[in-house]
Amino acid sequence: MKTYDVIALGELLIDFTQNGLSEQGNGLFEANPGGAPCNVLSMLNNLGKKTSFIGKVGNDQFGLTLKHSLEDLGIGTENLLMDDQVHTTLALVHTFENGDRDFSFYRNPGADMMLRADELNEELLQDTRLFHFGTLSMTHEGVREATKKAVRIAKESGALVSFDPNLREPLWDTLDNAKEQVRWGLGQCDVLKISDNEIQWLTGEKDFTRGVAKIREEFPIPLILVSMGGDGSRAYYNGGYVEAAPFLQKNTIETTGAGDTFCACVINYVLDHGLKGLTDDQLKEMLTFANAAASIITTRKGALRVMPQKQEVLDFLAAHS
Repeated sequence: MKTYDVIALGELLIDFTQNGLSEQGNGLFEANPGGAPCNVLSMLNNLGKKTSFIGKVGNDQFGLTLKHSLEDLGIGTENLLMDDQVHTTLALVHTFENGDRDFSFYRNPGADMMLRADELNEELLQDTRLFHFGTLSMTHEGVREATKKAVRIAKESGALVSFDPNLREPLWDTLDNAKEQVRWGLGQCDVLKISDNEIQWLTGEKDFTRGVAKIREEFPIPLILVSMGGDGSRAYYNGGYVEAAPFLQKNTIETTGAGDTFCACVINYVLDHGLKGLTDDQLKEMLTFANAAASIITTRKGALRVMPQKQEVLDFLAAHS
């Protein structure tokens, strides 16, 4: 019996999101704890799963804030390291009128890039049911080596692997390198969560079904989720797919964390039901719950500290049935 349900590795950072204007008309930015892997873990904790995070932050004000945030949320910090030389990574989030956003990163270097393979807690990685990662921990050689070693240890210990490319173009030296690392991730995972723009970029296909077919020609991933923003989501499984409509909200503020919330709900469903023999009804149930949770998070600033509770999502679904 494994101690942890999910362990994630990757970036833990501060998202500076605009929260109004000063009297002088200058933008006021709120320092929100963030980073896709920990957003996923936060939602999983709310769904009753035991989680832990592997990564590195600076031994500075922001790093200590992030460590305390994880501890407050119940996310394990056994393998969260503090770097005395490199500051915590920062991201400025620019939100557009439709709620979508763009990122400017202060990460040259940032502490999350400094994680080394020899700093991994191997016993921790051997003690989880599922390992989750993305590509921000694969942009630079040292942390890339750590990520690949972590995946190998988890897989050898029988863990499922979930992967979210989470492409952030400004952080890559070239998009060819980004594509190479994404392809490596595709070769490791049992569950892939990929966004509409990412699958088009990766495969060159505007049609998502043709894009998934291209991926599966080379990588036989059992479950592929395509998040389509305002068009809902799809689950590709056993040669077919199931689609679920979105829950569009008039009071959407921004979409930061929506994909992570969705991803966490899918992971939770896989942990509860397994990957074998899933029916179309089960896939629809999984997608509908995940879409609802993602919709809720778009009405809140920040993500990691404001993930919805399970009952909140169920109440939301009951009200929108």
